[in-house]
Amino acid sequence: MTITRKGLGIFAAAAALSLTLAGCAGAEEEAPVAEAEDTGASEEAAAEESGVDCTIGMVQINQTAAFFTEMNKGAEEAAAEVGCDITIANANNDSAKQANDIENFVTQGVTGLIVVAIDVNGVLPGVQAAMDAGIKVVAIDAALEEGNYDTFVGVDNENAGAQIGQWAIDNGWAEGSYGVVGAKNSFIQNQREDAFRAAVDGAGATFTQSVSGDNVQEQAADAATNLVTAQPDLSFIYTTGEPATVGVVAALGDDSTTKVIGWDLTAEVIAGLDSGTVVGVVQQDPYQEGIEGVKEIKALLEGAEPQGFIDVPITIVTTDNVDPYREIFPAG
Repeated sequence: MTITRKGLGIFAAAAALSLTLAGCAGAEEEAPVAEAEDTGASEEAAAEESGVDCTIGMVQINQTAAFFTEMNKGAEEAAAEVGCDITIANANNDSAKQANDIENFVTQGVTGLIVVAIDVNGVLPGVQAAMDAGIKVVAIDAALEEGNYDTFVGVDNENAGAQIGQWAIDNGWAEGSYGVVGAKNSFIQNQREDAFRAAVDGAGATFTQSVSGDNVQEQAADAATNLVTAQPDLSFIYTTGEPATVGVVAALGDDSTTKVIGWDLTAEVIAGLDSGTVVGVVQQDPYQEGIEGVKEIKALLEGAEPQGFIDVPITIVTTDNVDPYREIFPAG
């Protein structure tokens, strides 16, 4: 499904917190429609003042994970602020559809392309066609092969994986055994897993098994259940993204002796922190990533040099610093 969304104003609460959050449907398979309804006088005035055509196509992984919906919100609101039209195409975790969405945006003649890639190799033909057509390309969350984008916005996933690994070591978790629930279909989540394992294994932790939830919460929950059933004495499970973290928290419940170290807050994950099931979470700032992506496209269209990499830092969230996030992820 393709979802066309417009910015509705600055999300003041999230911006004021300056969250350093660290890192996933619809009915029809229609091609993205680049043209959109009138977004209001303020946006038209901004576009006229800049003198550039800023029409952005954004290809998104899914519309279910809070991480991606927050990113979309930031992008939409930034687009309204700087005078860009933005259309968001939902791949619904389908890399082939995402590649097709990119091709459609190129055909429609967008002037800017934001890519949140499922498969960094699968999107390359479309991205190369976009660049050949003079379209400005910004990658968010997952860096593409060098030379196939103007600027990358997000987290250094290998470095962040090493950071949470060092946090685990410093807090005594490398003394036990652990398993991983990841997403083997995600390049960046594999980076997070590899960097974490290198750190904690080097410090003496006992790795047992890595299973994949493929960025789907229910699959991650099933994988975690099977993992802890087979290995009930695990000290912790490391999760590499929101669907895995939420799924594992649901599978373990509140009284599990196996704990969770992972990525991406939600209301369910915060409840896990409160119950003691979750001990540490890498939090990104997807809202700010969306803002930065749109603003970079606009700057490039106005003639600015590409920044190359816009780093949006992470925060490791524990019970000591979780309270500011409760407003962003309220309990249901």
